[in-house]
Amino acid sequence: MFDIGASELFLVAIVALIVLGPERLPKAARFAGLWVRRARAQWYSVKSELERELAAEELTRSLRDGRQALRDVETSLRDADAEVRREFDALRSDVERGVDERAVDEAIPAVGAPALDAPASPETADAPPQDAADVRR
Repeated sequence: MFDIGASELFLVAIVALIVLGPERLPKAARFAGLWVRRARAQWYSVKSELERELAAEELTRSLRDGRQALRDVETSLRDADAEVRREFDALRSDVERGVDERAVDEAIPAVGAPALDAPASPETADAPPQDAADVRR
């Protein structure tokens, strides 16, 4: 952390022994150790708090991205729904128009033309209808 080597630490210990003396040096060493321990604890506390905040921020960003993706999918689905509804309405109007034209054609048969449901001749009127499968055999 402070990049102190063994020789520098030895030099500090000799200076402390000379300045403080052998009587006060153990108390000073305990006091220095206590402050170093407190400083490390404070440093780890700040570090863990920053890591928690970064994790919370990352989680928030992930949630925001997920919401945006869901909104995009919702918009896409709504557009597809609108397109399908337009196509369905167009097909329904075409079918209704076709049914209306067919009803008019069936209601007014052509003059002199046989009715569509009437048999072409009396012999076919008495014969049972044939299936397409029977005709192929």
